[in-house]
This record gives sequence, structure tokens and C-alpha cells, in this order.
Amino acid sequence: MGSGCRRRIFFCLAIVLSISISGFAADAPTITLSVDASDAPRKMFHAQLRIPAKPGTLTLYYPKWIPGEHGPTGPITDLTGLKFTASGKTLAWRRDLLDGFTFHVEVPAGENEVVASLDYASAASDEPGYSSSVSATEKLYILSWNTLLLYPAGYGSDQLTYSASLRLPTGWKFGTSLHVVTQANNEVKFAPVSLTMLVDGPVLTGEYMKVMPLTAAGENPPAELDVAADSAAALDAPAEVWEHYRNLVKQAGILFGAHHYTGYHFLLTLSDHVAHFGLEHHESNDSRVDERSLIEEDGRKLASGLLPHEYVHSWNGKYRRPADLATPDYEQPMQTDLLWVYEGLTSYLGDMLSARSGERTPSFARDELALMAADLDHRSGRTWRNLQDTADGVPTMQTAPKAWEDYRRPVDYYDEDVLNWLWVDVIIRQQSNGAKSLDDFCKLFYGAPSGPPAVKTYTFDDIVNALNQIAPYDWRGFWNERLSNHGPGAPLGGIEASGWKLVYDENPSEANRAQDPSGKTIHAHYSVGLMVAADGIVRDTVEGMIGAKSGIGPGMKIIAVNGHSFSPDIWHDAIVAAKTSRSPIELIVENTEYFRVIKLDYHGGEKFPHLVRDDSKPDLLTEIYRAK
Repeated sequence: MGSGCRRRIFFCLAIVLSISISGFAADAPTITLSVDASDAPRKMFHAQLRIPAKPGTLTLYYPKWIPGEHGPTGPITDLTGLKFTASGKTLAWRRDLLDGFTFHVEVPAGENEVVASLDYASAASDEPGYSSSVSATEKLYILSWNTLLLYPAGYGSDQLTYSASLRLPTGWKFGTSLHVVTQANNEVKFAPVSLTMLVDGPVLTGEYMKVMPLTAAGENPPAELDVAADSAAALDAPAEVWEHYRNLVKQAGILFGAHHYTGYHFLLTLSDHVAHFGLEHHESNDSRVDERSLIEEDGRKLASGLLPHEYVHSWNGKYRRPADLATPDYEQPMQTDLLWVYEGLTSYLGDMLSARSGERTPSFARDELALMAADLDHRSGRTWRNLQDTADGVPTMQTAPKAWEDYRRPVDYYDEDVLNWLWVDVIIRQQSNGAKSLDDFCKLFYGAPSGPPAVKTYTFDDIVNALNQIAPYDWRGFWNERLSNHGPGAPLGGIEASGWKLVYDENPSEANRAQDPSGKTIHAHYSVGLMVAADGIVRDTVEGMIGAKSGIGPGMKIIAVNGHSFSPDIWHDAIVAAKTSRSPIELIVENTEYFRVIKLDYHGGEKFPHLVRDDSKPDLLTEIYRAK
């Protein structure tokens, strides 16, 4: 149990009643939800709901469009053991023929309550997804409430009230932003909340947990880091790790000038056996990284940026939200055209706060920016697909396979908009002669007044108008061009105007080494246009570069290099040797049990991206990364 929950246990009802997400409708039902997670290591979970009902057909929904996941990602295929009863008698039900997330239950005369029982068979292997992916191990579990409930049609999620309880495995602790009414033995009862806030309040539970306050005692609103791991050793991070997260809370408060939560919980899972991602909520985030991410230097570098990104979402994405994403329930489709703000600006601000908090050194922050810029500068999918379409198409494309990712073009509204929002920040500084920056936009758009969770929607016009209040400019034209163009190359204007240049040399950067400390993965993205695993399997190609032009494609396997059995070291030696030779690099490649010889006439050596200073311009990037 998180210390924040303990501090507020006696005040939870008053706090919940103050939450301003539209309140509870007078005629909407209160639903009792009991979840049994005592069998968490088996990845099987049980739930029972008591739903007020009237005789006739009761239509129930399983949550389909999940906030933050930007698609119809509710794990309906894992809903099992579904049964309905009234007064102990089994009721007939049928799934809707047009929407498999909808169920129709026949309620007999004289009945006023339906009891729904269901099991959730959680993913047991590494499958793509967010809340639907692997979430439990022998020692921990992350409960996403949307996986274990149904809700009645005819009401918005803000209108429905849920009274939830949770049974945990013996001896397990937990952390959550939900407010606790009682806790006895392994049973936890939470204060009644709207369905919106229940789904928005995941629970992290496990045998090994650490709670680290991130604000001073008595500071309001409080923030804490709740960490669960597959081992006790994984929790023993150096003191500076916790200090960086304290600085993160401090620097975010300075950036936005207000908070839109009553208390905040970073829910951090350290495990090699759950899916790795981050998912935002008003008062918490569900973030999952490798087990040793806090106790090993490379792990800390790779994980840096995740918690700042998800924390920024409390302001951008949860409090201020694109109007087309603010749907009344989990059945209505979301429109994702403004993800370049929702995710893109969040990525920029999260990276900035990573540097300002000390989680990233300035040099490592620049290395990450260089990698991002270099990847995008070589993006072959840019030729057919503009940036706007990477946002528009995400509901149906975010779980696309990795093969052909570069040409398919992935979710570039994240990384490319880091470059675009950096450009915006620089333009504001230039237009105002250094008097203003994107920090001022954040205070205007996401700031005061502070208060409990609320949703305030925005449109494209709102973004343009707010930017013009900070620094008059043709922001509409800027964004229309950035979202619709096809290059060539990445938008490097912000990097260049901030006093830095993207260059390549043969030396891996600190960020390169953190990504692949063993040096066994081949990142030949910027040289021959190939991404190759340590076993020689081609993961992806850059269309138009020499690797693809020579006939290599994803799924093929490099067997030999210049007559020598393939290994990453042999590959690197061949690339280096080709610099001083006129002979092509000769590969033997296997493709569906056939073999061919492919010659790469490449002599440019290995290439790794870096940012270097351009002394002809002011160093704005260093100022952007400086703590306030």
C-alpha cells in the first residue's frame, strides 16, 4: 500500500466527491465490482459485478476504445467464463452480431439486479498491446480495471459509479492513485468513483515493492514513486535515482505552474517478463521496464525519458485533451488527428524534463536527439506517407509487425514531433528576442488553476491561437507544412537553429552504446540501410539504400560475410575494411531455404549520428535543457 493512500484514507470520500469530471448522474446506477487477483501468478483473474437492472434486455459493453491506447484495443479475446444470473438463476445472453464487445442479457420479470461473473485470461507470452499484454509474473501484477469489467449502455463513463474491491495474493503490497476505504488481510476496498476514474486508476501489486516519496512531508499535492519488481535486489537503486525523480516533480511544477491531480503515483514495474510500455492516467502512470533498469547504468539510460513522458501526460492528454479523443464512453471511436500534440509535444517536454531533472546528462540528451533525427532523416516511408497520416492511421496500424516498419512508417508523431516542437521552441525564442519560450506556452495552455482531475478539450485552432498569444507567427502555416510534407529528410530546422548540427562518424555515441552494450546488434541504418540481429536475421531495411537495392529484405538471414561465417564482429570488420578497398562486401544470404550471393558496393565505413556545436549560432539547446 502506497504511503499516499495511507495518508489520505480518512479523507478519500471528500476528495472523491470533489472530482470535477462531470460528477455522477442522479439516475445512473452504482455497480459493485469485486476482483480476485489471488491467482495472479497463473495469469488468471476473476471478477463479479452486481449491476442494477430492469426486466427486459440489458445491454452491456466490454471496454473497447481505451484512453491512452488510441485504438479499439480492449482485450475482448481474453474475456472468458462469462455468466449472468439473477436471484441465483442463470440468464440467457447473446453477443451482438455487429459489435463483439456488446452483450445482450435477458432479465426476467421481477428482477432488479444482474450478477455478472467473468474470468480474464491474461496474456501469457510476449504479445503486442498495452493493457492487453503480459501484466503478471510469479511476483507481481499490474491490474488494468478495463480488462475485468462490463458497463451498461445508456450512460457515459463519467455518470456510472463503481464500488470496487480487490483480493491480492497473500503478503503482496500495492500502489494506486485510488483512495482506500478499508484494508483487511488480503482484501482492499476502494472508495466509490466514476467508471472514468476507476479505469484511470490501475493498481500495481507485488511481493517486492518500494514506496519512495517525491515531495516533502505535508506538501500538497503529494507525489510518490511506487515500484514493484521481480526481485528485492532490483529495488536497491542508487540514491541519485530517487533524487532525479524528485527533481522531475519539481521541474514539472515549474514548467506548468499548476497541478491537475490530488496526488500522483508513478507506478513503475521492473520485470523482464511483462510487456514494456508506458500508459498515462490523471493521477498515475503505468510504466514497465527491464528488471535491472534502476540498478544498472545502461538500464537507467534506456529507461530515462519514460516516466517524464507519462508524467507530462497528466497535463497534456489527460487534463488538456484533443476534443476528438474525449469520448463519452469506451464504445465510441476516437479520432487521433491531434496526436502530434497529445504525444508529440509530450515527447518533447518529457525529454526536456529528463535533462532538467538530471535523469539525462545534457550530452546524453543530445545523443538521444541525434539518434531520433538520424532515424527520421533516413525514413523511406516518408516518400508516400506524411506525418499527419501516422496519427490518423494509428487506431488500425499501431500493432503492425516490425518487418518493413521503416517503409510502412511507424508512429512518427512521437519522435518527429520532438523535432518539430523543438523548432517551435526556437522560433518563439527568436521571435521574442529571448523573452519567451515554449515554457510560457505550457503555463498558458496547461497551467492555472490547479485542481483535481478534469478534462479541458482543445482543437487545432486552440493550439494555433495559444502559440500566437506567446509569439505572433504563421503557426497555422508552420504546422500545415510540417504535417503534410514528404521531406526530403527530417525537419532539422529546430536543431540547426538551436546552434547544433547533425553529423555522422565511425564512433558509437553514449546512446548507441546504451542501446546495445554488447555491440552485437547491427545498426547499419545510416550506412547500407540494414538493421540486423546478432544471429544475422534481417529485421528491416531502408528502401532506396544499397542494402534494399541489392535485394535484401526483412526475414532473410546473412550466413556469411566475405566468405567467413557471419558474426557481428565479422560484419563490423568487413565494413571497416571496405573503406580502403575497391572490392564490394560479399554476403551469402538465406531466404526461405534458398541461398544467394549479394554484393554490397559500399565503402563509406560505419556511421553513427552525433550533434556538434555550430558556433555561428547561439546555443539555445543547452538553455532549453537547463534546470529552472
